[in-house]
Amino acid sequence: MKILDWLYKKIDRRVRGIVVWEPCNVYDTAQIGHGVSIGMFTEVGDEVRIGDYTRIGMGVFIPKGVTIGAHCFIGPKVCFVHDMLEWERYPGRSEGHWEKTVIENYVTIGANALIRPGVTISKGALIGLGAVVTRDVGPDEVWYGNPAKYKRKRRGGD
Repeated sequence: MKILDWLYKKIDRRVRGIVVWEPCNVYDTAQIGHGVSIGMFTEVGDEVRIGDYTRIGMGVFIPKGVTIGAHCFIGPKVCFVHDMLEWERYPGRSEGHWEKTVIENYVTIGANALIRPGVTISKGALIGLGAVVTRDVGPDEVWYGNPAKYKRKRRGGD
């Protein structure tokens, strides 16, 4: 039965135009939209949602609870961190508290960026390569640096 499940998944990916470059680890519970491209050595975790026509580079780590919108570009080796565990707040639990990370539509994230848990990157934002994003990013804003800071508006703005 497992071989049949694998075959159905391959057929479904082909019909929806999804390209997953092997080797890659995509969890069964991940929801992937039409026309998505996922690069080699990428980990797409449990309950991750990826919108239509999003491109994900090589070596990206996307853990449980991350939502990525449509028409996004995630550069190579981007890491969505999820190890902000607060064990003392949740005594007796075997797993930590996972904060949701949301990447809205039309976002571009440069190579080697690090996105902290619980961050929302709004529509049309651009994150520079190597940036460490520790707080929410507004719509059409350009952020870069370590820690990432607001630099300017992407389209027209100030």
